Amino acid sequence: MEKLWESLRKNKIGIIIIITSAIITAFGQYFWKISEGSKIIELLIGFGLYGIGAILMIIAFKFGSLSVLHPMMSIGYVIALFIGYFLLGEDITIFKVIAIIFILIGVILMGVGDE
Repeated sequence: MEKLWESLRKNKIGIIIIITSAIITAFGQYFWKISEGSKIIELLIGFGLYGIGAILMIIAFKFGSLSVLHPMMSIGYVIALFIGYFLLGEDITIFKVIAIIFILIGVILMGVGDE
């Protein structure tokens, strides 16, 4: 457990930026979804958000270990699940909950791997 806290301290700024990146890219994908390919404003907002998320991801790598930060982009899947549920009316099944738990466990275990 001490390794986890040490890794979090070492990569704190990078983790904050990479999670922000994951959230922004997930919302970018949401705007692509609601654009249905024909609503140009939503499509452009989606591209803009996705681009900002990509730039933040690049910046985050300057503040932490690639092996810790890059897997944290999978937090975007968790965010997408909630976006789908709250904004698109999609169902959350038990299988999705189990998958999210595995993703979160994986992210935590990757955080321990930094030395």
